[in-house]
Amino acid sequence: MQLSSTRRGARLARLLAVQQLVDWGIPRDGRTASTVATVVAEFAANAVTHGRTPGRDFALRLTLTPESVRIEVTDTRPDMLPPTTGRLPEPAESAAESGRGLLLVEALADRWGTGPRDPHTKTLWAEVDRGRPVMA
Repeated sequence: MQLSSTRRGARLARLLAVQQLVDWGIPRDGRTASTVATVVAEFAANAVTHGRTPGRDFALRLTLTPESVRIEVTDTRPDMLPPTTGRLPEPAESAAESGRGLLLVEALADRWGTGPRDPHTKTLWAEVDRGRPVMA
């Protein structure tokens, strides 16, 4: 689905993703839905913050397989590729209010990556395995 490159669009992406999981029979309060919601929120926030081109939307795609849920968020800034490996914030950065989103994705998703989709867009993707137990 196409969503506006605004904070409202990012919030809607998370809400619609969780509703889609419920429609697929995945419990709203389970590990899979919680993880997917967090990953979608981080990817959508990046799309509207770093991947925004005025007047152009971002896209959210969810794919359900028997083993996992695949999340794809495509934005309009292929030149703004994030690093695909996280790093812990430096002590001087520890008070920063942003910059840790992809660390969450790296910690929560089973696999993730990014790359250009075409000359005008890039896609961040993640896969969340279904049935993995909640970490204590």
